[in-house]
Amino acid sequence: MAERVLSHFAVLAFEPEFWRMEPAARSAFLDRLAAAVPSMGEAASLHAVSPLRAGADLLLWTAALVEGPEAPAEFLGALAAALARWRPQLRMTEALWGFTRPSQYHPAKSPQMLDPFAPERRRYLIVYPFTKTSDWYLLSQEARQGLMNEHIRVGKEYPDITQLLLYSTGLADQEFVVVYETDDLPRFSELVTALRATDGRPYTLRDTPITTAFWRPADQLLDTWRQRDDAA
Repeated sequence: MAERVLSHFAVLAFEPEFWRMEPAARSAFLDRLAAAVPSMGEAASLHAVSPLRAGADLLLWTAALVEGPEAPAEFLGALAAALARWRPQLRMTEALWGFTRPSQYHPAKSPQMLDPFAPERRRYLIVYPFTKTSDWYLLSQEARQGLMNEHIRVGKEYPDITQLLLYSTGLADQEFVVVYETDDLPRFSELVTALRATDGRPYTLRDTPITTAFWRPADQLLDTWRQRDDAA
């Protein structure tokens, strides 16, 4: 059986309760949050969403190797308990999650595959849900393979951008979760523009909302939410 990794992306927002806290208490809360991130999974990283998207402040990415039917429940149960400890100051506004599995279109491991367990993250993270149209699944395997070959060829022209595809068909509203890491946002936008000009594009039913976030070590990243006190 192929090794499976479960990745979960929680989009988080600071609640009014957070801003009503005294400055020292708010700073202590941020310290606890930064300290808790490394223990959130076999891999865990915190990314800033604000000011790239309204109504959200942070994105928490957690991942774990899951073997056996009980492993996903154990991982998700621990994650739920951790998120509950941050209430009422922090609220989850959106969740995307899925499992890895070998691709039927490109079974060999790609050098551009994003590693959830890398010790450090790249500068920018882009995550979005993805669903194909019904017509896609009515195509022959040969036709789908041809369209995907073009998609793969375009992606290889951007070797500095890494990707992770998660499968959530039948488990969530979307069929897939698509994850990219890059150090260059304009170049990533060029890649997406090129992919949208391929013949497979009409078979995309949904690929929004897109969450773009940037990474720093958690203690540095959370300093952003201390600046309100420093400027007062």
